[in-house]
Amino acid sequence: MTPASASATSAAAVGGRSLDHPTRDEIRIEAVLHALSDPMRLRVVRELAAADAELTCSRFDLPVSKSTTTHHFRVLRESGIVQQIYRGTAKMNGLRRDDLEAVFPGLLDSILDAANRQVQRIGEDR
Repeated sequence: MTPASASATSAAAVGGRSLDHPTRDEIRIEAVLHALSDPMRLRVVRELAAADAELTCSRFDLPVSKSTTTHHFRVLRESGIVQQIYRGTAKMNGLRRDDLEAVFPGLLDSILDAANRQVQRIGEDR
């Protein structure tokens, strides 16, 4: 494992709790595209990109149940799109922009641009 690919797994362990993340080398295009195909998950990624910072799970106001929100974050984490880190009792979420750019150059920016154009055309995701 390279130092860059180790970052996602090693950074996830904080305060005795850790979450599994794929290493950079384990990120697969089909998992990324599947994760981003859902409007709620795409909304989360758009908000993270706009914030350009880590955000808590509670920061996202999704029109779904808490368990469904948890599922969406798990799919995003397991696909390699976001990194989740516990800080105290908060679970922080950040885009793995550097990892995605290294593996699939331009993909995330292209998808975000297309999603933002769609929102301008037809309104916010439902």
